[in-house]
Amino acid sequence: MYRERRSLVDGAVVWTHGTMPDGEGRVLPDGCMDLLLWDGALVVAGPDTRAHLFTRAAGSRMTGLRLPPGTGPLVFGVPAHELRDRRVPLGELWPSAAVRVLEERIAEAPAAGRALESIAAERLAGREPLPSGEVAELLARGRGVASVARALGLSERQLHRRCLDAFGYGPKTLARVLRMQGALRLAARGMPPAQVAAVAGYADQAHLSREVRALAGATLRELSPQGSGANRSTPLPSGSATTA
Repeated sequence: MYRERRSLVDGAVVWTHGTMPDGEGRVLPDGCMDLLLWDGALVVAGPDTRAHLFTRAAGSRMTGLRLPPGTGPLVFGVPAHELRDRRVPLGELWPSAAVRVLEERIAEAPAAGRALESIAAERLAGREPLPSGEVAELLARGRGVASVARALGLSERQLHRRCLDAFGYGPKTLARVLRMQGALRLAARGMPPAQVAAVAGYADQAHLSREVRALAGATLRELSPQGSGANRSTPLPSGSATTA
């Protein structure tokens, strides 16, 4: 069973997925990065630009800390674009001996989610937040790239470079991802597709359908709770997911 709660780390979410059956899952892009405890090993999920398909092994367990867009690089210490569309052991980014100590500490902790929050909080302590939250907020509101750059006093080229470091991809891709996530939330509430397209800022329903299929590899209906059993949130990092 999948569960999530608001994290003590600002803007983050702690999620858990208990013992899972065999099968396949689909993780959708959302501009986020996750710190995972996956069957006892610490793993980093980078930002996705497309649906991430994975195979579940029977009995596998996962707990994750889904960091808000732009926060992952501060925690993991690498630009987001270096982890784009990747899942890597934390030991490839940090000293392996230190990661083994953390894994042992989490194994003894009463709650894995709290332990993941502690790791992230220690890395974020005393660090100035990046202005990425404002970028994501403006793009999510439908502001164009040129408008966002002007609002932040940047050139479009500067904004693009900063987005690559903070989110893993440029502002146009981030805007597409955030718009799709907004559309999925509306659809999950039962809003008809034509209305979803209008409210979420698509040209029309056909545009919505093309974008969802391009980013998610499935139709809006298939991803909705009324479709093929989609979960509201992900059993693997970075966005909404469906399980088959």
